[in-house]
Amino acid sequence: MLLQLQFLLLILIPLLSLLFFFFFNSNSNSNSKIPKSYPLVGSFFALLANRNRLLPWLTGIIQDSPSATFVLRQSFATGHVISGNPAVVQHILMTNFNNYGKGEDSRRTVYDLLGQGIFNVDGESWKFQRQIAMQEFNTKSLRKFVETVIDTEVSQRLIPTLTSAAERGTVLDFQDILQRFTFDNICNIAFGFDPAYLLPSLPQTELDLAFENGIKCSSERGNALFPGVWKIKKLLNIGSEKRLKIAISDIRGFAMTIIKEKKQELREKESLDSVDLLSRLLNSGHLDENFVIDFVISFMLAGRDTSSAALTWFFWVLSKNPEIESKILREIKEKSEGPVYDEVKDMVYTHASLCESMRLYPPVALDAKEAVNDDVLPDGTQVKKGMKVSYFPYAMGRLEKLWGSDWAEFKPERWLQKEEENSNSKSSWRFVGRDSYTYPVFQAGPRICLGKEMAFLQMKSVVAGVLRRFKVVPAFEQGVPEPEYDSFLSKMKGGFPVKIAERERDHLHSEN
Repeated sequence: MLLQLQFLLLILIPLLSLLFFFFFNSNSNSNSKIPKSYPLVGSFFALLANRNRLLPWLTGIIQDSPSATFVLRQSFATGHVISGNPAVVQHILMTNFNNYGKGEDSRRTVYDLLGQGIFNVDGESWKFQRQIAMQEFNTKSLRKFVETVIDTEVSQRLIPTLTSAAERGTVLDFQDILQRFTFDNICNIAFGFDPAYLLPSLPQTELDLAFENGIKCSSERGNALFPGVWKIKKLLNIGSEKRLKIAISDIRGFAMTIIKEKKQELREKESLDSVDLLSRLLNSGHLDENFVIDFVISFMLAGRDTSSAALTWFFWVLSKNPEIESKILREIKEKSEGPVYDEVKDMVYTHASLCESMRLYPPVALDAKEAVNDDVLPDGTQVKKGMKVSYFPYAMGRLEKLWGSDWAEFKPERWLQKEEENSNSKSSWRFVGRDSYTYPVFQAGPRICLGKEMAFLQMKSVVAGVLRRFKVVPAFEQGVPEPEYDSFLSKMKGGFPVKIAERERDHLHSEN
């Protein structure tokens, strides 16, 4: 009976929407970008019409809104507050943090994949996991281990793969290469397990395919116009829900096997010198397998896609700005062949360039919270209990009031300040960051990303290793427009086809 009712609603809602659309359409205000809302169906038709260009559409609305905040009315009069206002971001992520959690709908959407992991819980469970994560991420031994893993993956996997492609003149999907790189990295860091996914032969692995399907199907759930559809598909075990079930079974089965093997290894070798995240958790007494699986999978998912997406867009933007590439090359020239942590940390111009790229192409485009109680946002927007409130990094990077009239330009200098060196009168750059509420690419407040330092270390190591030896040349087919930003995953739709050209050995030293 329940299933029949759900199918009936799926049929009736569009029909009622159509009637309301024609009835009220004559009263719509065509001069405003804010979509017209109708009884029962809200802005369903506007959402439907813009479903394939969601980010540019929502960004246009934010840009057109005086307070950079608007309420998107959804079906059955529910409202979704979307904001690019730094004061609102600070309010929901810091000032009134306890009133804005993940929300039951969001938790349910990704529960099958993330379980009770740190990115899918609130309250005491979140505090407990956050405390554990802070303890582990702040240790020098883990940082050193991360450095070693990244350096090994760059020198022994990434560079040989690109060398082979350059010699053969083949076209690579650079997004795929970078994702393989970050996947190998995070598996080593999280589990002490090397999937060897980045090799010149570009092997396929069931584990990475499972992660890919798990993320994609879970994202489709979260962005569905009719959430009831995925629930019905799950009940019937068909389509994307069947693929998701298989993917999650593979992921958790792999994690369970690795945990059992690691426990056995730790029992047999009490002095085992292993500093991966899993070993550290087990050694510190966290032996509940479901807890450990959820905890580690959450960090694997965070480390797998965010850095690779950021790097993909960075190399594309760099290909359009050769003068900035030359400046980065000059900075790389000053470092050793395999730059150590302190050298990578001091790559100021490269750091600014990465920040500027993520301003325009953030690894997380929009992040939703849910109000626990009624509230009023700093710009006067009324929030009712249960409403979604989202901050919008993608749109924020495109606001003139935050970045100036040249916001569309790729300009690392906006993050830098010139200063004189007294000893030799040479000028140098000093990095000047923005506050995390104006630039919430790594979140802000109590949930600010613990892996931020590790992410920059990884990205700068890749940039130094690649650009020192190669030029990355986009190889899109003739007539193909600029690459499209995937609204769901923040990736480049269809991948990033490139040709790899080796630099002449003396080219780097000829830069001036």
